[in-house]
Amino acid sequence: MNLNATLFAQFVVFFILAGFTMKFVWPPLMKALDERAERIANGLAAADRGKAEMAAAEKRAQAELATARDESQKRIAEAEKRAQAIVEEAKHAAADEAARIIAAAKADAEQQVVRAREELRVQVAALAVQGAEQILKREVNAAAHAELLSKLATEL
Repeated sequence: MNLNATLFAQFVVFFILAGFTMKFVWPPLMKALDERAERIANGLAAADRGKAEMAAAEKRAQAELATARDESQKRIAEAEKRAQAIVEEAKHAAADEAARIIAAAKADAEQQVVRAREELRVQVAALAVQGAEQILKREVNAAAHAELLSKLATEL
């Protein structure tokens, strides 16, 4: 066997195998690698978009939380103002009621004083008549001297 012929035959087989591989094996292999690289790139891009969307969603959530906090603080402030207004209304109502009760009590006391004075006048008039009767040692007719007795009662 000839070494050159063997080397030449191996050279020819190598090129045929290389040509076959380049024509039939290499393109599907490169296509699969390209598809895989594209899928990986798409996945990374989707992950980046997901991160961006997550960050945006987190910002929206923070904004919503801040809005909710502000709104709750406003509602609490309004409730406190309303409570203060209710307390003030109750104080005013209580003060008005107290003033009314005091006025009624003063009027009642005044009426009692007037009644007591009237009773005292009647008693004094009766005592005056009894005293005059005792002094004169005779009966005084109250009907006959009614004008005089009423004048005496008003002076007292």
